[in-house]
Amino acid sequence: MARYLVTGANGGMGRAICRRLFDRGDEPIGIDLKQADEGTPWRVIAADVTDPASLEGAIKTAGEGGLDGVIHAAGLYDLGSLVEMDETRFLRIFNVNLFGAYRVNRLALPYFNPGARVVIVTSELAPLDPLPFTGIYAVTKAALDRYADALRMELQLLGYPVAVIRPGAVDTGMLPASTAALDRFCASTELYPVNAARFKSIVDRVEAKKVAPEKLASVVLRALTKKRPKPVYRLNRNPWLRLLGILPKRAQLRIIRRVLKK
Repeated sequence: MARYLVTGANGGMGRAICRRLFDRGDEPIGIDLKQADEGTPWRVIAADVTDPASLEGAIKTAGEGGLDGVIHAAGLYDLGSLVEMDETRFLRIFNVNLFGAYRVNRLALPYFNPGARVVIVTSELAPLDPLPFTGIYAVTKAALDRYADALRMELQLLGYPVAVIRPGAVDTGMLPASTAALDRFCASTELYPVNAARFKSIVDRVEAKKVAPEKLASVVLRALTKKRPKPVYRLNRNPWLRLLGILPKRAQLRIIRRVLKK
């Protein structure tokens, strides 16, 4: 029986990952802002990935007996225009999406069993040029993706593989958060009211083509159990984003202007 630490364990992705691990006989130990609901068959320790003190205590508890891997499913979604967003919001999403993963890995490493693995969920947006109004989320996920690349280079020297999963739309609690964030942006923006409304109609169509979190959990399991895991796994990639991403930057800018301007 393997023991895995799962961040964001109460979220849609985190729960699906814990369930998949538990059902195959492994021991998932979750970290989230709150403990799991009563009746959850795996342990979830209350801790905040932005609070080093609470995180240190939680990982010390979870690491007793050793860890065979860490799965990073915790994440914060936000969007808005970069020139209208206040600094508190800007810094918080970095603190959760990037610095939280750094803190967890640094604190968990001393408890790794031989061959332990790190799996980091980023986004299909990570390798692409950011779209308007998704910049803050895309930038943090791109930074997390590059952090994973650097971590992989270092941890391979210690015998610990690092895998990245870049999912498209997944049917989790983050999609309602996305809709709410878009609604707030459309209601509050003074610079981009028409552009925001048009952007929202596009996002609604993209997110309608979502996959169940259990599919992501299956990809996580492959990354944890394959003898030689891939550096990157992809899931539910949007073909239009892929096409836009391979175009020259001037062409991308021209397309976005035509789609979103009056």
